[in-house]
Amino acid sequence: MTRRTQALLLSYSLLTALACTAATPTASGPKITVPQAPAQTDRRPDVIFVPTRDTVIEAMLKAAKVTPDDVVYDLGCGDGRIVVAAAKLGARAVGIDIDPQRVKEANDNIQKNAVSAKAEIRQGDLFEADIREATVVTLYLLPSLNVKLRPRLMEQLRPGTRVVSHDFDMGDWKPDETIAVDGKTVYLWTIPTR
Repeated sequence: MTRRTQALLLSYSLLTALACTAATPTASGPKITVPQAPAQTDRRPDVIFVPTRDTVIEAMLKAAKVTPDDVVYDLGCGDGRIVVAAAKLGARAVGIDIDPQRVKEANDNIQKNAVSAKAEIRQGDLFEADIREATVVTLYLLPSLNVKLRPRLMEQLRPGTRVVSHDFDMGDWKPDETIAVDGKTVYLWTIPTR
């Protein structure tokens, strides 16, 4: 056996011993583990991204009577257009999207519009997000997703919180107002007193 082969075998033996030591507890100390990257969600977006037109965004925020005293949550925020528009009205705005590409675009949009003091984007699942601080929630999802989200809205949002949806209703929850805008429909609900 050549010296080179011996050196390779010794290196392999040392690496194997280190791997076994890291994976098993020893009498001299605790189990050594190698940190791993945090797990990313495997869930895909529920809808494809379709941008909301500016005229519809304006109508949504107007219907909800957004002021600087509001905290606006856009669930499924896409590229952050509604978040930016709400922040420009002086409200604190939070966008939530599960798609990392949309999150990047939304953050870029916030920077481009210089509203980072009033706006933030969070990557996450809108069905798991804590939305309790919202005074206004905006949506552009699908009817089935709106209906699925409705119990969470009722559970987490305070009475008087306004919910505005672009194009899609909430099943048997009748809206307070329905507005036609530029060939689209805007629905407004208010969370009732419990």
